[in-house]
Amino acid sequence: MASERYDAVVVGSGPGGYVSAIRAAQLGQRVAVVEADRPGGICLNWGCIPTKALLRNAEVLQLFQRAGEFGVTVDNLRVDYGVAYLRSRQVAERMSKGVEFLFRKNKITLISGRGTLAAPGAVRVQAPDGSTRTLEARAIVLATGAVPKSLPGVPIDKTRVISSDEALRLERLPPSVVVIGAGAVGVEFADVFAAYGVQVTIVEALPRLLPIEDEEISKLLARSFAKRKIDVRTGVKVQAVRAVRDGVTVELEQEGQAARVEAAVVLMAVGRGANTQALGLDALGVAMDRGFVKVSPRMETSVPGVYAIGDLAGPPLLAHKASAEGIVAAEALAGHPGHPVDYRTIPGCTYCHPQVASLGLTEAQARADGRAVKVGKYMFLANGKAQALAEPEGLVKIVAAPDTGEILGVHILGAEATELIAEFGLGKTLEATVEEVGHTIHAHPTMAEAVMEAALDAMGQAIHL
Repeated sequence: MASERYDAVVVGSGPGGYVSAIRAAQLGQRVAVVEADRPGGICLNWGCIPTKALLRNAEVLQLFQRAGEFGVTVDNLRVDYGVAYLRSRQVAERMSKGVEFLFRKNKITLISGRGTLAAPGAVRVQAPDGSTRTLEARAIVLATGAVPKSLPGVPIDKTRVISSDEALRLERLPPSVVVIGAGAVGVEFADVFAAYGVQVTIVEALPRLLPIEDEEISKLLARSFAKRKIDVRTGVKVQAVRAVRDGVTVELEQEGQAARVEAAVVLMAVGRGANTQALGLDALGVAMDRGFVKVSPRMETSVPGVYAIGDLAGPPLLAHKASAEGIVAAEALAGHPGHPVDYRTIPGCTYCHPQVASLGLTEAQARADGRAVKVGKYMFLANGKAQALAEPEGLVKIVAAPDTGEILGVHILGAEATELIAEFGLGKTLEATVEEVGHTIHAHPTMAEAVMEAALDAMGQAIHL
């Protein structure tokens, strides 16, 4: 069969792949995208977007459960998780169609199938019906994302032991679940399950929830989860996971003591690994590093003309990081000067209730680096808008250099934390100091005033403390 010729072929259409394809098309490239599932990839169809839809449903349910605080009486409150599931699928479907529209608008060819590197400058595509075709391109962008990992000896059977992929396909929730792993995926699903009355146990080998976040934030989130009767067990090793007649038994060890937890289902949330299966990386000699593809600042691999972005190129495994890298790769392959990704400005966001968002160094990391630090804090309890919303839980915490006012790290727990963090992303890009943030007039009353007050507190000038 004759080959088809493009300037660029993008393998994978997640938030890295589709953004890269669109940017390359904007720069005059003839682009094809190969996708095995639906446009938008895992993130849009089976990850970020449907998860956030479910979290929104959980948030609305929790508001109804607190209705008395607002003078609203709700009798015979009925909950149908099936409707929440359907809404999450509708949202994902709508967004996937949006990506298809963007492809058409930018004259990008969408090809259904699995792509494999056949040679430098060539991608072999196996269609769903088993037929194959070859796409030739001056440049190839690999954007195949990541797949769920499990513990050694504990296979994900998709029935008793499930990953986030299967969790998003549940139309009915189990009566109980053990969530193994307390990173962003684990705590977000724990939040949804608990809101719908599922008995939730979170098991984490490291000493705290959200282990990569600031320790103070982790402790406050654990306290919030405890109030909701979520059983949080940290510093615990999973010794075995055994299927039994009515569900699953999880054998644990904590401080030398054995324990056992039984549940209907185990959700494995111990992380994700690069999706390199059947990509043909070895045959082309693409260099790897700890399971991820090694790339240059322009996202090019060790094989000229082959680029890798997003989860495939290593941590942080975040959708917005993938999009940023996708733009860098597109501009590189088109000969555009572009700008490398500034990894210091990438925010981390966890969408549980209360939300968690962060950027830069934790207080412990800054001190471990030998830096002198000044910490500014502002509790939402003192914020008028937070009180008006009945969302006084949490704080804004800024870690700054005392001599220059440089913002080293920001950590937020509370309502709309994932929106508030954007101010600091811009601040880092513009090299703003705590003085500049603190002296920026913020509208009153807003949650964002807490950002200003925390910056002022870092200078000893907070007004409402």
